[in-house]
Amino acid sequence: MRDKVLIGYGQGFWGDSILGPVRLVREGPLDYLALDYLAEVTMSILQKQKSRNPRTGYATDFVKMLERTLPAIADKGIKVIANAGGVNGPACLEAVLELARRQGVRGLKVGIIEGDDILARLPELQANGHALANMDDGRPLAAVQDRLLSANVYIGAFAIAECLAAGAQIVIGGRLTDPALVGGPMIHEFGWRADEYDKLAASTMAGHIAECGAQCTGGNYTDWRAVPDFVRIGYPVIEASPDGTFVVTKHDGTGGLVNRNTVISQLLYEMGDPRRYLGPDCTADFTSARVEEVGKDRVRLSGIRGGPPTDTYKVSLSYQNGFKATGQLTISGPDAIAKAKLCAEIVWGRLALDGCTFAEHEKLVELVGAGVCHAGIVESQDPPEVVLRLGVKCQDQKKVDRFGMEIVPLVTSGPPGVTGFAGGRPKATDIVGYWPALLDKRQVRTSVRVEVS
Repeated sequence: MRDKVLIGYGQGFWGDSILGPVRLVREGPLDYLALDYLAEVTMSILQKQKSRNPRTGYATDFVKMLERTLPAIADKGIKVIANAGGVNGPACLEAVLELARRQGVRGLKVGIIEGDDILARLPELQANGHALANMDDGRPLAAVQDRLLSANVYIGAFAIAECLAAGAQIVIGGRLTDPALVGGPMIHEFGWRADEYDKLAASTMAGHIAECGAQCTGGNYTDWRAVPDFVRIGYPVIEASPDGTFVVTKHDGTGGLVNRNTVISQLLYEMGDPRRYLGPDCTADFTSARVEEVGKDRVRLSGIRGGPPTDTYKVSLSYQNGFKATGQLTISGPDAIAKAKLCAEIVWGRLALDGCTFAEHEKLVELVGAGVCHAGIVESQDPPEVVLRLGVKCQDQKKVDRFGMEIVPLVTSGPPGVTGFAGGRPKATDIVGYWPALLDKRQVRTSVRVEVS
């Protein structure tokens, strides 16, 4: 057993900078590279892609990242853990194997974890009495049954450890929890049991701190002036020990900042009950952690306590919930706010003249530049220009498209100073509704498979 394992977290979300993982691999020592590509809406998008093309449905940016790093990853023996499989792990696995063969990386072991995607099993589960009721309002799933797009269980760290134990150097999962991407390597390396809740809680907390990438190394930090070199900001590295203690750090010589406050700020991210942070492997008491600076850009956490997990998995379902469109114009010159408000009134009025009306809760009017982000707290009374954002949402796609036809005409038939219409006419796009539910863990079985390039 190693006395220290270095786990870098190079992707906080699909769309994060590709320089995060590239620089983690190139600029310092690393045992594992964790990468998070998924969010609730992402799963539905990937499911739609797969329905149109069975070779898609995974995070293609993962393969693009590997194009730049795979030889170095193979040479250095870095193991990669990613939830890039989305809803089509086999296709992602094949794409990675194809890349390895093309780049001459032979003998690379690539594994996938399957079992989180339960969309096709929903009729069977419901017939067996699993209601999958909405956790927010209690509605039965039958209310949106005919509009479902995706259904995925949040899988924990032990499935990742199993895939690593099977020899995989690259582990591809579907809807793995964000902290599990760190917890899996720790369980594998240190041989932790499923009932060692304090250690599992520590891995959950380590993963939670790192899961947004640079957000714990100075990104999105309130005291941003104290953060050096945002251009070369370092992504987090978790320095894990067998006893469950760990250090949050980053590669030497990189930009950014790791101190007690940057770490605690991220600990508070997406927090419910801090004494009972729920995960598929354990519950974690975030208030139990001792957080101390132990060197430059080094914060150690210890004393973390945990308890048993719930007997259910969280399930993330999505469904088609109508249509939306947004468009914007820049309104400049004197009285920009008054002119922008008039433009909005003109759009709603002209739509009504043509028999197209929207309820107040279906309309959006924002004056960006006049204090919309902090309305009622910080407002500007006479800015030199504002950006007028108009939007609508409803179940009727034709009405939404009709709305999009009335924005650009304001350039010549509204008040003066209207510009910024190069984006053209906004079109209706799907609204994806989110449906959180719980499912008995006994109904979910994961499996792993490893193939060699």
